Amino acid sequence: MIAGFRSPALQWFDEQIGNELLVAQVLLRRKNGGFELRHVADREVSSEKLALQPPEGAHGIAQMAEGGSFRPLKSSPNLRRGWLILAKSDLELETALNGFYPGFIPDLFAVRTSTPHITHYREFTNRQTGMYRITTFLTDADALVMAGKCCGAAYCLKQRLWSVEGLPADQLEGKSLIPCLEPCAILLEYARKVVRTSQHENVSARRAVEMLNPDVRQEE
Repeated sequence: MIAGFRSPALQWFDEQIGNELLVAQVLLRRKNGGFELRHVADREVSSEKLALQPPEGAHGIAQMAEGGSFRPLKSSPNLRRGWLILAKSDLELETALNGFYPGFIPDLFAVRTSTPHITHYREFTNRQTGMYRITTFLTDADALVMAGKCCGAAYCLKQRLWSVEGLPADQLEGKSLIPCLEPCAILLEYARKVVRTSQHENVSARRAVEMLNPDVRQEE
């Protein structure tokens, strides 16, 4: 990225913020010509009681959950609290938000201003090879149950826009502004484990989904 370059996506996003905007678990506010970012659960906490971090520090904050475990899925609802970031410009705001939720600004810009390519489950799994090729074995009904659990708000705050037969895209209510345009690596691994468990335990894929939880809180 060229230093100081403001993309059309960033310029558009700056205009959408108003006085404050909630992006998943990050509350951002306009302040002193720039922006303040903090965990939404720290909305009423005095700034003096929060640890001040630079915009580039967002990446490190997003790496660990409250208890210290690694967060492989940055949109999981377990972002740790206790920090404060002051961004002096929209470029610094972009740096911070990209640390918390990579790709959020361009993805939202694409969804709101154009017709982005949305990769559906079958399209996504049909191009997998190696150990992930078995994810194509799930029927639409099985994939529906699996995605319904893995992509639920208990595991992921993104608004799922891709789908499988019978499972419509997420509504914004209960999720966040962050769009999900294709299945992620966490879901792919979960689908693989569902199929393998179904084969090894001689149970239905639906039963395997009941037995397994998506691994979004532990290091892979």
